[in-house]
Amino acid sequence: MEQNRITRLIRTRIDKTAEGEHSSPLFLTSSFCFDSSEDMRAAFADETDANIYSRFSNPNSQELVDRMCILEGTEDGFATASGMSAIFSTFMALMKQGDHLLTCNAIFGSTHTVITKFLPKFGIEYTYVPADKPQEWEDAIRPNTKMIFLETPTNPGLDIIDLEVVNAIAKKHGIILVVDNCFATPLGQRPIDFGADIIIHSATKWLDGQGRTLGGVVLGKSDLIYDIYLFCRSTGPAMSPFNAWVLSRSLETLDVRMERHSSNSLHLAKSLENNANISWLKYPFLKSHPQYEIAVKQMKSGGGIVCFELKGGIESGRKFMNALQMITLTANLGDTRTIASHPASTTHAKLSEAERLAVGITPGLIRISVGLEHVDDILADIEQALEKL
Repeated sequence: MEQNRITRLIRTRIDKTAEGEHSSPLFLTSSFCFDSSEDMRAAFADETDANIYSRFSNPNSQELVDRMCILEGTEDGFATASGMSAIFSTFMALMKQGDHLLTCNAIFGSTHTVITKFLPKFGIEYTYVPADKPQEWEDAIRPNTKMIFLETPTNPGLDIIDLEVVNAIAKKHGIILVVDNCFATPLGQRPIDFGADIIIHSATKWLDGQGRTLGGVVLGKSDLIYDIYLFCRSTGPAMSPFNAWVLSRSLETLDVRMERHSSNSLHLAKSLENNANISWLKYPFLKSHPQYEIAVKQMKSGGGIVCFELKGGIESGRKFMNALQMITLTANLGDTRTIASHPASTTHAKLSEAERLAVGITPGLIRISVGLEHVDDILADIEQALEKL
């Protein structure tokens, strides 16, 4: 009988050791031993799957990758030290001098920095296209375009990009399609089902879910992952065995956590949508969302992020943040605890005002990462802060 992927995820684990443990053990070792010089030679020649060195591979990292491949429906993957190391390693492994990157203009601030400040140093060109105007994507393709990179939903404005449309463009021109699936998680959206070649996660966020550890995962077609593996093997952005063990345990509760995050978020969005202090509010599964039809086509749930624009701009944003009593102010998302951030003065502060406005980051934009507290308490804290405006 074919088992549900959640069941397979939970039951997939490292083979028991001689101790017969029920939970996967930790392999806190930098290197692994061989019975003979021939076994060691074969391992270094990639003739076997033997572990050599934890910068290359480790049983804990492999368990995490195996579980993520089940969730995303991909052939292979590699676990990295952070989400940003996953993104940078993908760029560097799959592109070279003279290549061109096409990306949506609404992306995480650090990704923007890598694309604009560091890729040009390696001779890699880039073009930003509007996240909400798919008709402009194909017009921006050049003969040397090697990769399309996008987030959907986007950070922090929650724009939804039609993966079917972008994939058709990518396949028509033989371009690698890379999707940052951090906001949706594999339970809310599977980009591989819409043709993506590579899927990237910041495991620090929803995959961990408790604000404990850093990590990243790159998943996709085995030939592309092998190139990324070779880059990471030599340059060193591998995930530590301990972090992999923590994250693999976290995946066992991802399904029930995301169900609560999503239901809390939808309730919050519906309750705040018509608040007098809010100019607009976005949540993918609200019918008022500009790309609602796309969202319900490619997503199974709306995720755990709600964003809204406060009347009064940047000063209202600061007053609102300072008035919160329970909700945490911190540079993260995807926690059990609800988090508020003001992107214009934090995560996207290094962008110019014009750049922020171009990607929908307005002065009064507030991003709420909705936690697992009782939704009435989350709503009450937001409403009392809004009243103080």
